[in-house]
Amino acid sequence: MLHEKMAFQCNVCRSVYSSKRYLKKHLMAHAGDKPYKCTDPMCGASFISAGSLKYHMRSHSGEKPYKCGVCSAAFPQSGHLTTHMRTHTGDKPYKCTVCSAAFSKLGKLKNHLRIHTGEKPFKCTVCGAALSESGSLKRHMTTHTGDKPYKCTVCGDAFSRRGSLKDHMRTHTGEKPYKCTVCAAAFSRTGSLKNHIRTHTGEKPYKCITCIAAFSRLGNLKRHMMTHTGERPYKCITCSAAFSQSGHLKGHMMTHTGEKPHKCTICSAAFSQLGQLKTHITIHTGERRYRCTICSAVFSQPEHLNRHIRTHTGERPYKCPICSSDFSVSGSLKSHIETHTGETPYKCTICSAALSQQGHLKRHMAIHACVS
Repeated sequence: MLHEKMAFQCNVCRSVYSSKRYLKKHLMAHAGDKPYKCTDPMCGASFISAGSLKYHMRSHSGEKPYKCGVCSAAFPQSGHLTTHMRTHTGDKPYKCTVCSAAFSKLGKLKNHLRIHTGEKPFKCTVCGAALSESGSLKRHMTTHTGDKPYKCTVCGDAFSRRGSLKDHMRTHTGEKPYKCTVCAAAFSRTGSLKNHIRTHTGEKPYKCITCIAAFSRLGNLKRHMMTHTGERPYKCITCSAAFSQSGHLKGHMMTHTGEKPHKCTICSAAFSQLGQLKTHITIHTGERRYRCTICSAVFSQPEHLNRHIRTHTGERPYKCPICSSDFSVSGSLKSHIETHTGETPYKCTICSAALSQQGHLKRHMAIHACVS
């Protein structure tokens, strides 16, 4: 009779391990016990195992002993090289049992499954925010601490994540190691290549479980899901406005500062958001590359095409969580929600008026402009 392998289960999160030693190491993560300390006095990182510390020390020394035989990439850990090789082979062994999404890393599959379950097990101890990924929590915590330990040696820019610094360095070197096998496009990040490949295949593996929407990028699905939940985790520290995307908050903050860093090279127009500049450029070029497959209409922006498509399908995917109203445009839902909350986040900088919609504020500001 074959000896049955014993399994050791964590009584906190129910994870299962093949040995008592691995379970003991795992329990240290719950207890916060990290006895292996980084010797760099400027770092302060600590770990539950000597092996993890060894790998971490390579982030200081720059040692990358595991080299890719296809491109020039090199890694501090053998597992990182194994995962990297899948960017060349296209291998995605970890498949979602709910939708058709597949992943090169087990961790990415686990994170993806939480989109379907809605699970957000990682809680912020400062503001109570709940997130679906441990990495998202780490990034979120930097909004409280302002910590950006990873600094560029060329321009001085600082980042909260080592991966962000690595991507940033390629803006200085111009390195684009990830090449498309269909066209001549090349990219500085693997994620950008993956997203680009889908422009050739038309693949949209990330599907909404509430409506029929599907997306080529996981981030787009996450943002879309917030239109159903009404979640707005990114809050303005100056007024009461809140947003579903960090980029929207960043753009909103410029309405307070007046900053408009994105300038048109054809005319004198300037914008607070890059997307606004891209939209403006189409006025000069007249470009309309987004074509409706049902009628002959063409549009300069993909979101305009998406809105137009709903005039054919009658789809109204944006549901009010308070009443039974639904809308075809997310902006209409946002305006509707404010009729329930009474929120007036858009403040006039000249008088004491406060409005529920940005468009209403713009019209109000025109009154001051006419008077002056």
